[in-house]
Amino acid sequence: MTKILLLSDTHSHIDDTILKYVAQADEVWHAGDIGDLVVTDAIKKLKPLRAVYGNIDDAKARLEFPLNNRFSCENVSVWITHIGGYPGKYNQNVREELALNPPKLFICGHSHILKVMFDKKNNLLHMNPGAAGKSGFHKVRTMLRFVIDDDKIKDLEIIEIGEK
Repeated sequence: MTKILLLSDTHSHIDDTILKYVAQADEVWHAGDIGDLVVTDAIKKLKPLRAVYGNIDDAKARLEFPLNNRFSCENVSVWITHIGGYPGKYNQNVREELALNPPKLFICGHSHILKVMFDKKNNLLHMNPGAAGKSGFHKVRTMLRFVIDDDKIKDLEIIEIGEK
């Protein structure tokens, strides 16, 4: 059983509230637009981190993190990318690969809109944790927390970490 904290779009913002939730997880996954690497450095001091870079991230972030991160957590195949879209409106850069080789869990960020949907066509769960940072149009900062237990994704929680 692995407890996951999923966040995105920090845009250089990290605070004690985010770090409190980091400490409660087994792993932290960041879906891009990290901003300053002090964010990921702070997370890595506490827990293992898997991340991707986003469209605002600089060359240092792009050297440290990939555009796409495909891996398995327990018996769940996972794909994290920053700009991925959502079921029925996937980004053209991921659409073909999702159809040919879908993961069980597809994660993206970018929109600053928290969204969790099951994609019946590709038989996968789509997650976007919204934005944990203070930059952008969103009103409430959000993250997701869930458990992966063997081949099951369960105990999904929305974490609202306050207004900007």
